[in-house]
Amino acid sequence: MSTLTLPDPARDHISGSADGPVRLLEYGDYECPACGAAQPIVKEIQRRLGDDLCFAFRHFPLTRIHPHSEHAAEAAEAASAQGDFWIMHHALFENQKALEDADLAMYAAELGLDGARLIREVTSSAYALRIREDIRSGLRGGVNGTPTFFIDGARYDGAIDLEHLVSALAIRA
Repeated sequence: MSTLTLPDPARDHISGSADGPVRLLEYGDYECPACGAAQPIVKEIQRRLGDDLCFAFRHFPLTRIHPHSEHAAEAAEAASAQGDFWIMHHALFENQKALEDADLAMYAAELGLDGARLIREVTSSAYALRIREDIRSGLRGGVNGTPTFFIDGARYDGAIDLEHLVSALAIRA
């Protein structure tokens, strides 16, 4: 079983309580259909566990099969620089089939972000180092596809459905 560093509130994008007793970390790709299918499951887990859950997301764009995934990750980071990582995160997963740069700018504008700034940062790869750090940490932890989940630092290799993930989280709680 692979392990890796637990979510770090000083670095990672965290939803929920950073001090929650259960930590769920996802390595994901915004263009990956399986990651998109996992998002409603993650949202339900977050709803059920509330402040007991520390959920973190790290980028793992699979650019060979998802050509828009890197710019989507850059857009999420650019939104984070404007204070809205999670709202862009959800918008990207909700619009997986429309991730061209013009789409990213439109989502930014719809979300009240500075779309011109966001696209400048995306096209200049302003957050490439951050994304590479996520990828490297994933590779060190044995990530080879998306989505990949870790519970309290241990890789979860079970079914990615609500029943199995909740059960695995409960064992760790």
